[in-house]
Amino acid sequence: MEKDLLIYIDGEYYPKSQAKVSVYDHGLLYGDGVFEGIRAYNSIVFKLKEHIDRLYRSARVIMLNIPLTKEEMINAVLATLRKNNLRDAYIRLVVTRGVGDLGLDPRKCPKPTVIIITDVIKLHSGEPKEKGIRAMIVWVKRDPVDATSHEVKSLNYLNSILGKIEANIAGFDEAICLDKNGHISEGVAENLFIVQNGKILTPPTSTGALVGITRDIVMKIAEKLGYKAIESTITPTDLFTAEEAFFTGTAAEIIPIVEVNKRMIGDGKPGSITRLLMQEFEKIVRDPKEGTSIY
Repeated sequence: MEKDLLIYIDGEYYPKSQAKVSVYDHGLLYGDGVFEGIRAYNSIVFKLKEHIDRLYRSARVIMLNIPLTKEEMINAVLATLRKNNLRDAYIRLVVTRGVGDLGLDPRKCPKPTVIIITDVIKLHSGEPKEKGIRAMIVWVKRDPVDATSHEVKSLNYLNSILGKIEANIAGFDEAICLDKNGHISEGVAENLFIVQNGKILTPPTSTGALVGITRDIVMKIAEKLGYKAIESTITPTDLFTAEEAFFTGTAAEIIPIVEVNKRMIGDGKPGSITRLLMQEFEKIVRDPKEGTSIY
């Protein structure tokens, strides 16, 4: 019988089958909240402090006061992993505005809801990592920086869901969104990179893209390997003619892109630079110095 994992909700633990929130919670009613996706590798929670910092930055933008200190939040994450005896895990940390009424006014929500889920995730694992995936630029534009920008990891992910639906309908593995000016922004749940003339390029966050933690790590790895890794506006033509392309993200890690809108990227196989970055990234995530021990 499959183990019923324990879910943390506001300081208490509930079996997965019994973990519930109120239908009046503004996270459900309005997507009013923030979240983080975090990975643990061999008992080390990778970049936990950086993820917690980003959670609190996101909360600050939407004026959501998280009822735990950063240290308390870190301890709660580690305790939840220990209770579930998980050494390799995906952690979903959610903070909603909390229970209110059916109106929009956040002042009616006296206490935010804190949820910690520790489980496993499989996203483009196995063959897609080896052979690469097919992506599609979709009609869904990324929300601009003066709207529900994906610079903030909010619970409002309808923009991404719509993009994913279009890619699914067309038979592609993943979707790529443009900004309002027609430049490449990011995937629906990943940052995007291209390799061109030996340089590694990624769109700036002014396109509405997330300041990805994996994105930042990959740029640092690239620099250590002697490559120039820079933020740069990327057009669809730049992407179509790139030598290599790949997605990055906490859940996805690094995923090669071998086709975009029926155009082959490079020779249609994961590129040498992409593979090198994947190898180096695999080393870093298992380095105890790069994370926080569960035990």
